[in-house]
Amino acid sequence: MEHQKINIGGLWSDDEVPVSPTGQYFNSSVLSISVLSVLESDIPIDDSPTLALLKDLFLPINPRFSSIMVKDKNGVKQWKKVDVKLQDHVNVPTFPQGKSPEFYDACLNDYLSKIALELFPQGRPLWNIHIFKYPTSNAAGSLVFKLHHALGDGFSLMGALLSCLKRCDDPALPLTFPNFQMKADLDDEKTSVYKRVTDTFSTVVNSASDFGWSLLKSSFLQDDRTPIRSGVEGVEFLPMNLITMSLSLDQIKEIKVNLGVTINDVLTGVIFLGTRLYMDATSQESKNGVSTALVLLNTRNIGGYTSVAEMIDASAAEKQWGNQFGFLHVSVPELNEKECSNPNQFVYKAQKIIKQKRESAGVFLTGRLLETVRKYRGPEATAQYIRSTLKNSSMTVSNMIGPLERMSLANHPVKGFYFMLVGVPQSLTITMVSYMKVVRIAVGMEKGLMDPQKYKSSVESAFHMIYKAAVKS
Repeated sequence: MEHQKINIGGLWSDDEVPVSPTGQYFNSSVLSISVLSVLESDIPIDDSPTLALLKDLFLPINPRFSSIMVKDKNGVKQWKKVDVKLQDHVNVPTFPQGKSPEFYDACLNDYLSKIALELFPQGRPLWNIHIFKYPTSNAAGSLVFKLHHALGDGFSLMGALLSCLKRCDDPALPLTFPNFQMKADLDDEKTSVYKRVTDTFSTVVNSASDFGWSLLKSSFLQDDRTPIRSGVEGVEFLPMNLITMSLSLDQIKEIKVNLGVTINDVLTGVIFLGTRLYMDATSQESKNGVSTALVLLNTRNIGGYTSVAEMIDASAAEKQWGNQFGFLHVSVPELNEKECSNPNQFVYKAQKIIKQKRESAGVFLTGRLLETVRKYRGPEATAQYIRSTLKNSSMTVSNMIGPLERMSLANHPVKGFYFMLVGVPQSLTITMVSYMKVVRIAVGMEKGLMDPQKYKSSVESAFHMIYKAAVKS
């Protein structure tokens, strides 16, 4: 492979650029969180154009892809541009030839677990790609991007990756996304003064309650040890299993319409019910143990996805790029006979809890608290607080919206894709992304603690239970 050193000029001045507070938290002595994004190819992978694509498409997206973190004379972290040795970022693992797809499924799972545990060298940009050139049950080959979360959040990184992809039907046309808009309250002008006052009072009370509970959960109030939470210190350094499953977006929309909820409500209800079914099947004693999910929330002031071009436009970088999200502490509802007979209750409970927390100022107050801790105690202390928030909870749930059209990378049609957060001090992490008419759920779990196939079966059963109750009853 030819040795190449690339320096992308003209995007920043020669001065170093400060790392955002969240970027410092996620790349600290106590936290190192990254994103694995897996693109599944419909055809065997030809990796000959890799270096050219990285040079011409990937690096120019954002200067952070050709920068490293350094400390200035005051100890403040800055992004500093460097020469990028592309070959240092490309990995092509080798395995025995001629084996079954199931054999390579296991190889890919072990390989993903391996690279999830690897820390990025701080002397080069915080990204790598891994080209898995073996046929699994889902694809003829897989391309894995590992991107440090300090580079940006899911919105930013999704835009970066999608900018390298083209539509299969017409490469000249942009990829498009499902529209989602916040519902406008058409009755605002008719709303009584009494209702406005009571709503305001309710928001204040909920905000205080949410912030207080979040403070307790982040400080010392831990979830129970259950079949989904080992409570082991340093769980982020233990091997993981990664499984995926696919749900029909059309069926999810049917549930949404029939129940009068959102797609996110449906998916959250499915995950919560599936998790409780798994806990019930694994341990009767702890099936309803205290379990909290951290639901990641995009805090950008947007009504939906913009185009890929706008997502990565340098002129909009200040408001679009970076880490702009908060998290909601959401208690996983308990499983009892009522929910078993009417599984839609899990969807309604998820809707009620999340709606209440979205309408409170808890996320804003938590953000202000983190800023205060950073100001007076420094980014390392803030990172420790965030780590405690994650460690004391049972799981993290994150979702993204993907394109409607089939896409390709360097003439390789993408059959499917998914992503996973790694380096999170939890035993269970769940991510969801839509692509064409499918929602792909990826589940990362502590190896040896959870049974991957049993958990997958439990979530799929939960979906079928909710679909049957909402649509076929």
